[in-house]
Amino acid sequence: MNVLIGLDASRFSDAALEYVRRTPWPAGTRFIVASAMSVMPMVYADVYVPGPAETEDLLRDLTQFHGELVAKGARILKEGGLRAESRVVRGDAREVLLDLARDEHADLIVVGSHGRTGLNRMVMGSVASHIVAHAPCSVLVVRSPAER
Repeated sequence: MNVLIGLDASRFSDAALEYVRRTPWPAGTRFIVASAMSVMPMVYADVYVPGPAETEDLLRDLTQFHGELVAKGARILKEGGLRAESRVVRGDAREVLLDLARDEHADLIVVGSHGRTGLNRMVMGSVASHIVAHAPCSVLVVRSPAER
């Protein structure tokens, strides 16, 4: 069984990771802990445009941040006796996590829910909702204890 876990450095994805860690899984289950590194288009003022070196610094810092995030998640699962690996994928989380699920033949995607509603959901979007609607496999959306 292949399980993809999407992390985003929030308490909601922490809850999803903790749910996975304490759930019994079939022997041989493989866990892929992933984080989507979305590089937002920069808005420039007429006065200042960052140069290539600054853009490279931003990409390096983002890559390091997401790499540490997924490495920590994989380490937590490994300490619980699970077989885990980590991945950083670049792009919009709603799409790149689905692409990774297809590429890795995931049987299950696990994500946390931010529980946004109304205008916040319209503005921020919902990664969990998009994944549920478009995933090539089953999806488990874990709510944090505060949302229950």
